[in-house]
Amino acid sequence: DVTLTPQRAILTNPREGDLAVLNAVIAKAGAYTLAPLGAAHPAGQPSALDQDRGWLATYFPLLLIAGYISIAALAGTSQAGGIDWKSWMMNFMAGFFLVFSAFKFLNLSGFASAYSTYDLLAKRWHAYGFIYPFLELALGLAFLFRVAPFAANAAAILLMGFSSLGVLQALRNKQRIACACLGTVLKLPMSTITLVEDLGMVAMAIAMLAAGGHN
Repeated sequence: DVTLTPQRAILTNPREGDLAVLNAVIAKAGAYTLAPLGAAHPAGQPSALDQDRGWLATYFPLLLIAGYISIAALAGTSQAGGIDWKSWMMNFMAGFFLVFSAFKFLNLSGFASAYSTYDLLAKRWHAYGFIYPFLELALGLAFLFRVAPFAANAAAILLMGFSSLGVLQALRNKQRIACACLGTVLKLPMSTITLVEDLGMVAMAIAMLAAGGHN
């Protein structure tokens, strides 16, 4: 049972002597060591079998980024009697796509590899993982500068809706893999949070189209 978040590999009922053989092999790949469950990791390094972090600690980076984007999206949305929520959603989606694409560009090849573990198209066409951040960047700029809002919203629905299918399949198969939503810089586990993130963007795009997002 191998997982990326937390980074660990668990062998069930290994044969006697397997651990030494495996350690000899994986040592060639880097500073990796397998140890019995509960044993201290050598050289004072954290054990690969540490318990999962708490929910808040795990998703704090994502919540912090979403919070900052939400606050920044308020700029220029005030109007008599309250906030122009359509403008806020446009600003939020601009910030979302720009920031999330930026994290992916920090390690484009790493993102493409991670994305291919669950996205339905990237699994079959690896190059899609390299293209996807550019699609997010284009959408971010379109929302920011209000370029073809109808097309931008429709594209966001298609892009995020299709992405959510791969996430849903991974969750249904109970795959314990890393989410590539923020590239490989911030390591987040695949969970229902990822699905909510994708479907939330779809819902916002639909809401803007219903409110006249073609203007």
